[in-house]
Amino acid sequence: MKKAFTMLEFLIVLLIIGILSVAIVPSMKSNKLREAAVQVVSHIKYTQHLAMVDDQFDTTTTDWYKKRWQIIFANYTHKNPTVKTNVAYSIFSDTSLSGKPDLSEIAKDTSDLNSILSGGHSNLDDVNYNDLNAKLSLSDTYGVIDYDLKGGCSKYSNSRISFDHFGRPMFGDISSMDGPYEDSYNRLVTEQCLIVLSTVDDSITIAVEPETGYAHILD
Repeated sequence: MKKAFTMLEFLIVLLIIGILSVAIVPSMKSNKLREAAVQVVSHIKYTQHLAMVDDQFDTTTTDWYKKRWQIIFANYTHKNPTVKTNVAYSIFSDTSLSGKPDLSEIAKDTSDLNSILSGGHSNLDDVNYNDLNAKLSLSDTYGVIDYDLKGGCSKYSNSRISFDHFGRPMFGDISSMDGPYEDSYNRLVTEQCLIVLSTVDDSITIAVEPETGYAHILD
């Protein structure tokens, strides 16, 4: 004859399930945030690579340096009213010298050449929302609700990092510069640049080192 569970045994099982769920759920959230950080690090490195192989130097224009490759973050709301505000980023070369990414300036996704490396920007409101890259919409894909650029990349618009032909990181909106490196400040990053991605209950920090532009996650 089979014995049924007693009420005490049933409560013990529920307690164990509760303990396991408390331990596992935060880990799952943390892993999702780390996935976002790993992706951003990869795209920072790709931006640096593009800057080194496509340095934009042009003897026919004095503003060639404003076209350097950069990665820009934004709190973005598409003109479609059903789409919520998303933390998104784009990789582009500012060939129009506007300081904002145009569709023709955005890098292609090497894993899918029909896809662009942009999760959205106010300057891309004429682009169909479904044509944007969902992976670069950090809110939709990874639950990121905020970003912050600190340290060496916090001056002159703390939303972007660009790279020169040596792969050295630069801070601020380079469309406002009046020389390849210097205006009021030397735009080369001289201290560790920190990019903080936050969810409702967690955050993670990415560092971009001065001079080398080496990007990595701070544990």
